[in-house]
Amino acid sequence: MKRKYEGQEVDVVIVGAGAAGGVLAKELSEAGMSVVVLDAGPFLDPQHDFASDELSMQRLGWQDTRIVAGDNPLQMGHNNSGRGVGGGTVHFTGVFLRFHDTDFLARTRDGVAEDWPIRYEDLAPYYDKIEKEIAVAGPRHFPWGNFHGPYPYPERDRLSPNAFMFQKGCEKLGIRSTVTPLAILSAPFEDRPPCINRGFCNQGCMPNAKFSTLIVHIPKAIRAGAEVLADCMVTQVLMKPDGKAAGVTFIHNGVTYEQKAKLVILSAYVVETPRLLLNSANSRFPDGLANSSGWVGKAIMTHSSHDVYAKFKEDIRLYKGTPVLASTQDFYETSPDHDFVRGYTLHSHGARPVSFAQGVTQSSSTPVWGSRLRQIMLDYNYYGRATMVGEVLPHPDNRVTLSDELDSYGLPRAKVTFSYGENDQRLIQHAVQKMKDILEAAGGQPEMTVSDTAHLMGGCRMGNDPQESVVNSFGQTHDISNLFVCDASIFVTSGAGNPTNTVMALAARTADYIRNQAARLEL
Repeated sequence: MKRKYEGQEVDVVIVGAGAAGGVLAKELSEAGMSVVVLDAGPFLDPQHDFASDELSMQRLGWQDTRIVAGDNPLQMGHNNSGRGVGGGTVHFTGVFLRFHDTDFLARTRDGVAEDWPIRYEDLAPYYDKIEKEIAVAGPRHFPWGNFHGPYPYPERDRLSPNAFMFQKGCEKLGIRSTVTPLAILSAPFEDRPPCINRGFCNQGCMPNAKFSTLIVHIPKAIRAGAEVLADCMVTQVLMKPDGKAAGVTFIHNGVTYEQKAKLVILSAYVVETPRLLLNSANSRFPDGLANSSGWVGKAIMTHSSHDVYAKFKEDIRLYKGTPVLASTQDFYETSPDHDFVRGYTLHSHGARPVSFAQGVTQSSSTPVWGSRLRQIMLDYNYYGRATMVGEVLPHPDNRVTLSDELDSYGLPRAKVTFSYGENDQRLIQHAVQKMKDILEAAGGQPEMTVSDTAHLMGGCRMGNDPQESVVNSFGQTHDISNLFVCDASIFVTSGAGNPTNTVMALAARTADYIRNQAARLEL
């Protein structure tokens, strides 16, 4: 493996080239730091490696075996973990929402979870920066939260039949809806074309109309001098005798290498980041690195993401256009009228045929198989779909630990344990009923409800108290000053909206902090 920085100590090594790692690589390399980025998956070329094929592009997700447990075991893979340069941004839907100010104050406002050590105002300039940097396309007016527009690029003007159906149902019920803010171009930007409604966003965008760090931040980082190494599985964080991080070990093509660095940043996402910290335990840190609090791996969260399918008399054709094109956040905030706290976002959400079939066979309403499944698939074009993004409250029993089973690298496999709480279940029931109401108001007959989850957060939460958190508000671990965590694992709560914008805003904020603290960090 021919390398630019082989044998050298660099300023920064970043583990993971996804939403956070890509931003960090760009920002820090452009600041003049020597940066090496390691990713466990491949470095793909959208024009040659992506295909409009649901099955083959499952490989964009993390397919390695993970052990699952709990009352509601999570389905791991394409729906919540990326693998490869660009990470999950390569195959996400492009939904690009901000958290609300209330998301940072769950304990103060609702008496649940914990408050974040930052407020919305701390992230607002970084939301602005990221949205401008990737030309987010959004509605003329966004009715909810703190930011109401304008977005850098205008909203998408070609909505899918499913989006029109969703907005029709919302309007009849007096529910506000809007065109969804998307990290998908509505007009040319830099060297990228606008969206042509190809519709295979979850399979990787071949034309590059949809943002990913693979096509935006990573190329800019490389131009600024960063070295990006693909197919390199990081196995351990190296430590110095004085208790500081020294770099990482990684495996490439069966050979183990070391990359020394003055600063180590883990951006490997919610399962792999805690797994790496726990697997790097040593005599000085017997319970895992940065784990004096005991919170590494604890309080992971997903979003409840149940789907409701309804059959219509007219064609809907769920395959048409960008998957998510209309949304409502009318149920985002805690309401005295609800028997739960916190809330959810609802989206119109398209589905390709394979995912549609996989979903309806798992319907919680009535098992769908045999002749009924065949008939439903023949009627595929007549089904509409709505989906939820529901906040799930953190609980320490929902966690990532190490199993006794080893993977092909000789590492303990991650064990992911998850169960919904009572509040989560009540929130889901309310959202499912609301989706049924919307679909019925639009003229459909709700037939199937599919239990699902999406997105992962938590496991290395931020906080001011080193006894109750893993990192400070900039992702710097309390225990090891030159070891940072910067990805969705540092979330304190999950919010009720898609998290990618917040992950990237946090990364931009952390990059600013590292630049400003370069002398103190000995960079």
